[in-house]
Amino acid sequence: MTLEALADTRVVIVNGARQVGKSTLASLIAARTDNAHQLYLDDPAVLAAAEEDPVAFVRHDGLLMIDEIQRAPQLLLPIKREVDRNPRPGQFLLTGSARILGLRDLPDALPGRTETIELWPLSQGEIDNAPDGFVDHVFTHGSDVAMRPCPLRKRDYVDRALRGGYPEAVRRDPGRRRNRFFDSYITDLITRDVRQISDIERPAEMRRLLSVIAARMGGLAVVQSIACDVGLPRMTLSRYLELLELVFVIKRIPAWSSNLTRRAISTPKLIVTDSGLGGRLIGLSPDRARDVTAPVGPLLENFAIGEVARQLTWANEPVQLFHYRDRDKVEVDVVLEHASGEVIGIEIKSTETVRGDDFRGLRHLADRLGTRFRAGFVLYTGEQVLPFGYRLKALPMASLWLLGGATDRE
Repeated sequence: MTLEALADTRVVIVNGARQVGKSTLASLIAARTDNAHQLYLDDPAVLAAAEEDPVAFVRHDGLLMIDEIQRAPQLLLPIKREVDRNPRPGQFLLTGSARILGLRDLPDALPGRTETIELWPLSQGEIDNAPDGFVDHVFTHGSDVAMRPCPLRKRDYVDRALRGGYPEAVRRDPGRRRNRFFDSYITDLITRDVRQISDIERPAEMRRLLSVIAARMGGLAVVQSIACDVGLPRMTLSRYLELLELVFVIKRIPAWSSNLTRRAISTPKLIVTDSGLGGRLIGLSPDRARDVTAPVGPLLENFAIGEVARQLTWANEPVQLFHYRDRDKVEVDVVLEHASGEVIGIEIKSTETVRGDDFRGLRHLADRLGTRFRAGFVLYTGEQVLPFGYRLKALPMASLWLLGGATDRE
């Protein structure tokens, strides 16, 4: 994917959270490219050179890879001048641990000259070397989905969700060592990443906010309610949420209505981009998750939505991600809308059995959308594909990564 972008685009930006493999990916690509140079802005000497003479710093032949570009935003205008003078594709490969061009204090430097590739923590398909093509598959085949019985059970899905997708967390054994990774990650996030892009007055408030968001993962992002829980003014909370989204820790899933009804609500849904990090923030372990009172449902909903969101970064189909809820509390966890107007709805259940009532929200959408409704699925922790009426099926949650074609980050 990144190599394809460099073949026809002057500047390619690989954006994503810390520790998801941006630098590794960029370095591998640069190593396989003739006449490529690599510069790392976490090296104080390299950063000092960038600050001293940004124009000379970006002048080069071939491909120039600059890692952690958000550390030196003054390089963006010289990069713009370079690619305007020479429109050759594949000149710059930039990485960043923040949504660089979304930062308010950066110039509108590179419109029309870049392609941004968003790197999430590893998906289940990337970890297991599985197809990872659910989104493309269901828009191609609709409800005509078949797969072998899945051996995974609820406990397996919980373990996967608590592992998350950061490569370092995946490599470590569950328990103490993985927990130490997550704890260090949270500290570095607040003391380094967030503070690189904005001054926050009290870091302890940001840590508290992260825990509150994790406790609400998969729920609605009602700003006033969250502000009350954290004890922050509404305006401060809004700024903190924006910062956490800029550094890829949370994602707001917009509400969907398509003018079906005036009763649809417009409040976005909040997920933590890595379910393992979210689980650690609320102190949820595999042992605690076996307690009947443990918040396993929200964890698995966050996990499944995250897998879908990852696939949208490489899907061939032009699809957008939403959620649906109305004032009568009819809801659908995931609404995927194709550019053609076709819609697929997904409900996520943590149970190993499915009931007809689990399809209530999907039937609601199907009745109102008519032929635009391509299919509706309930993802659950059981083993079989089960039909529940016209265009409606229950699928094992693992269908998210066991269906379709494979992806390639490079």
